[in-house]
Order: sequence, then structure tokens, then C-alpha cells
Amino acid sequence: MDINCTEKELFVFEKIAHAARELGVPGYIIGGFVRDKILNRKTKDADIVAVGDGIQLAHAVAKLFNPRPSVSFFKTFGTAHIKIDDLEVEFVGARKESYQIHSRNPDVEAGSLTDDQNRRDFTINALAISLNAEDYGALLDPFNGMRDLENRIIQTPLDPLQTFSDDPLRMMRAIRFSSQLDFSIAPKTYEAIKNNAERIKIISQERITEELNKILMSSKPSIGFDLLYKTGLLNIIFPQMVDLAGAEYLEGHGHKDNFYHTLQVVDNISRHTDDLWLRWAAVLHDIGKPATKKFEAGHGWTFHGHEVVGSRMVSKIFARFKLPQNEKLRFVKKMVEMHLRPIGLTKENITDSAVRRLLFDAGDDVESLMVLCKADITSKNKQKVKQYLENFEWVRVRLHEVEEKDRVRNWQPPITGEMIMEIFGLPPCRQVGEIKNAIREAILDGDIENNYDAAYGLMMKKATELKLKAVK
Repeated sequence: MDINCTEKELFVFEKIAHAARELGVPGYIIGGFVRDKILNRKTKDADIVAVGDGIQLAHAVAKLFNPRPSVSFFKTFGTAHIKIDDLEVEFVGARKESYQIHSRNPDVEAGSLTDDQNRRDFTINALAISLNAEDYGALLDPFNGMRDLENRIIQTPLDPLQTFSDDPLRMMRAIRFSSQLDFSIAPKTYEAIKNNAERIKIISQERITEELNKILMSSKPSIGFDLLYKTGLLNIIFPQMVDLAGAEYLEGHGHKDNFYHTLQVVDNISRHTDDLWLRWAAVLHDIGKPATKKFEAGHGWTFHGHEVVGSRMVSKIFARFKLPQNEKLRFVKKMVEMHLRPIGLTKENITDSAVRRLLFDAGDDVESLMVLCKADITSKNKQKVKQYLENFEWVRVRLHEVEEKDRVRNWQPPITGEMIMEIFGLPPCRQVGEIKNAIREAILDGDIENNYDAAYGLMMKKATELKLKAVK
């Protein structure tokens, strides 16, 4: 079995082969595990096809190990799963599928290995390794998947128009594999995606989002997003992003294509973080620009307030994609709203107050914000990029200096609202907020020191202005 398996993996496959022979059920390793091993990609998921009962085979395999792994199985789908050390093994009976035009859920019946390979999405995923005594370890490649691996091409085993019409999610999977593997999509397959793009509407949002997240987590996500755009899929699943595309010129003034700028930012950030949500922040950082674009005579194009508008758009986009409505959403909104702040500091005579406010507002997310801000530095003018990067590093140094001195990240003022209410015998009210804000602003501006005595003195002064008297 010449597919770069570890000794442990070979041991597991020998056990599966033994169980299959005992049951008289032909068995094969198929799909992504074979593909990734040939490509020397890390993988811990192996799919086993049995020409027979896959669930029965899984139970027979589990009995050969001590301790015996548990078997999770789903009779409705004819699938079973076991985990042996860190190898996840999925068992399924060979299937033949047929589809109705209105649904991606197939009518399924038992089939041969050939039937099962015919239903696979791409030639490189139809590769199989025999676990049978007569040809153990042999590679079964009915659609020249090895040739396509060598040529770095994604194409369907059968007619792509039928393949994508049957299961439109395969269009996004083609683009996802192209992005993950840096493969080209064969011309006939590419045209079929364009011609079937509207069929993506029958796919559930959860499945679309899952593929979109996988594209976003590839090493160069721009490959996938550009293909989604050019095939017409992006306009259906993410029209707000398509609105970024194009550059407009008026009176000699033009603006950059914000769609391709966004793709460059996403690629930039992907070289420095595997955080899915920071990558989403890169996708959405300029999403408010189309809504704020204006032409000012004598000046050119402006996008004033796009960061605020964009931050508000994040909630609806997350809801549409069924992404988390929790701290992940709040993090992305925060990154989008603040993404101009660090570079903005280079355009003024930077003060400790401005740095304190950035640290205070960003809190523990300041490093993520700086990664996003640096990724956002794009230009064809190399000198301009060099100057921006130098300014950016200067801001980073100033952030470090002020944080070391003032410790304002995640800082809470030394006088709390509860203390103000207790001292003046007040319920929650406007005056409490005014005093709290006055103390916070004074400390951030450097007007008073960040300690209890200074804050207490300002509190009493502000209370006098509001005609409040201490009760204790």
C-alpha cells in the first residue's frame, strides 16, 4: 500500500481487511484520505466503502481492538464511525444514487464499487485502495484521478452539468478544493458551475456557510473567493461582497476596486493567523464602503463612516450565514468598527491620550486589531506601502510604551458606579453616568492620575457641580 501511511494506519487497515474477509464483504479505502496521502497532506479521516453492510463491518472491526472502540452508527444513512487513537474511520455501504430536480437529497440503493465511484464529486476523490486479499493495496483509479492530481486539476468523473445539477453543493466544493489545494478547475467543469449557479439556492445555508468557512481557512482564500465571484455564485450567496467590486472614475478621480483589495487583505491576514473570526473581520472590514461612497468635487471619492456602517452590517450578515450570535459576532463587529484607528494615529501628532483610548477601546483584542490593520496596508506603490508600514510599526511601539506606563488595557476606573450610588445615596440615574464618564475621560486624557485619590477628588468636584451631597 504505497500511499505514505503511518505504521499505525497500516495496522488499522490490516484489521479492517481481516474483518472484511471474515464477513465476505469487499472493502476499500476511498476518497479524501487516499487523495491527501498521495499529496502528502495531513489527514486523520479515512472513509471505508464496503460492498455490503458498512455498519456490520464497523462492528466487526471494533471487536478486533482491545480496548474496543465504541461504534456510532446511523441506520437511516447506513453509516458507522469508530475512532482508533487519532484516526477517525467512517464506514458506509457502496451506494448508487439518483436525484430529483428539486432536491439535493438522493434516492439511494445498494450498489457496486463502480456505482460508488461514479457518484463521487471529483476524479481526485474517486481514488480507492483495495483491502481485499486478491489485490490488497492496489490503487483503483477509473477516472484518471492520479493524472489530475499530477496536473493539479479539479474535474468531475461524469458530465459536470449532471453532477452539479444533482448536488449543487459540489460547485462550492470544487471551488473549495481549488482554494485549499491551489488546483485549477477544468474548463468544462468551470463552465458547468457558471451554468448551474442558480441551483445553489436549493442548498441549506448551513452547508453553504460550512464550505465558505473552509475556503476562508485555506492558505490563500482569494483563490476561492475570486472563483465564487467569477462563476456567479458569490452574487447569490453573498451579494454585499459583490457590491465591493469595480472601480469608478469621475473628473479624473478614481478609487481602487474594493473587492480585490479585500481579497488581498484576506490573503495578507491569512499568512499570520488561523483565527477564523479574524479572517472574517478581514472579509468584512470594508463591507460598508458601497453604502457610504460619495464623490466630492475637487477632492474625489470618499467613504466617510464606512467602518461604522460596516460594523452595523455584520449582524445581518452573520444572521444570514447562521454564524454565531455571541462573542464571535461582537469580536468581528469590533474589529470592523476599529480597523482604521491604529493607522489613523499616524496622521496626527500622536498623544498619550489617543493611544490610551485605543488601548482602552480595544482591550484584549488590540493585538488582533493590529494584525488586521497591518493586513489592510495594500498599494501598488511600494514606497507608499513602505511608509505606511514604518508608520504602523511606530504606532505599535507607542502602544507598547503607553501600556507599560499606564496599564489601561481592560482598565476599569478606580471609582465604580456602585461606589458613586452608595456615597451619594443615588439609584441608577443620569448623574451617576455623568460622574463615571467624567472620571474615565479625565484619566484617559491624562488630566488626573489613574488612582483612587485623584478619581475621588474629581468625583467630589463633579458632584458639587451637580448639586449632590455625600450621605456617608
